Amino acid sequence: MSSTFETRLKAQALGLGFDLAGIAALGPADTTPEFEAWLAAGRHGEMDYLARGAELRRDTTLPEPGMRSAIVVALDYGGREPSGPVARYARGDDYHRLIWDRLEALLEWARAECARDGRLPLTGRAYADTGPILERDLARRAGLGWFGKNTMLIDPQMGSFFFIGALFLSADLVPDTPFTEDHCGTCTRCLDACPTDAFVAPRVMDARRCISYLTIESRSEIPAEFHAAVGDHLYGCDICQDVCPWNVKFARELREPSFAPRRALVGRDAQSLAAELIEMPQEEFSIAFKNSAMKRAKLQGLKRNATVVLGNHTTLPGAIAGAAELPKYGVAPHL
Repeated sequence: MSSTFETRLKAQALGLGFDLAGIAALGPADTTPEFEAWLAAGRHGEMDYLARGAELRRDTTLPEPGMRSAIVVALDYGGREPSGPVARYARGDDYHRLIWDRLEALLEWARAECARDGRLPLTGRAYADTGPILERDLARRAGLGWFGKNTMLIDPQMGSFFFIGALFLSADLVPDTPFTEDHCGTCTRCLDACPTDAFVAPRVMDARRCISYLTIESRSEIPAEFHAAVGDHLYGCDICQDVCPWNVKFARELREPSFAPRRALVGRDAQSLAAELIEMPQEEFSIAFKNSAMKRAKLQGLKRNATVVLGNHTTLPGAIAGAAELPKYGVAPHL
């Protein structure tokens, strides 16, 4: 296919609402050795699904046979929004469905273009953090940014507050130039700011110490040694992104309406929201957080987090007055 098609494909992706778009050839992942060493060290914690799909992550041609190229996209979720008890990415609607739908629309456009030009039928598959793929690896290969010391992908004009999606295609496309520069320099603000010392080294995070992992992915009780560091974080953590100079300068205002905070979160401080979650029945939670990324932790996990948050305060609303009086909430095994 000519470069004209690649240019039109990326332009269509931007027209559908994505903020960045680049093309990469599929093949062996550059960061496979680092990823497998990370797994071998047990730094993935309870995220066993990462180990189960490890062999497929070694090469991006393996998850979906017949795919040759990918257009990799980024969708900003508003790094200028104020910090709070819920990480910015999870305050609105779940991003998976939105990215899938837009990538499916992009695939339909690409199919129509190929048919109009008399090319071979095009097949494809959309991914939005939903398959055995090293997404950051592929995004860097597509020219979207570099790996920051906090392990986030950073774009030099947008920072790191964005989701990554990819549309795999059966066509051989002309790839963009991979991003090879490292613009972190000697800065260690993200490493120094982490309250749980989750970074073993630059670009190496032990998930078992990360607040986002502890409040979202883990299904176990949060270890007592991390309670104070969790602070007011009810779901996720943005600290290592907040302090990054690239976000301080380039983070964007929220523009996607789907990511605006839902009513249950607007204007809520950590203590009042935690107290409400402690008492919230499942039926009310299902309604208030319909189509929310926060459902990944399940209500049981959010109650666990709320217990820790409330226990970090000496003066609490209502009758809850200290960690010793807070109920203990067990959590179901990770499914």
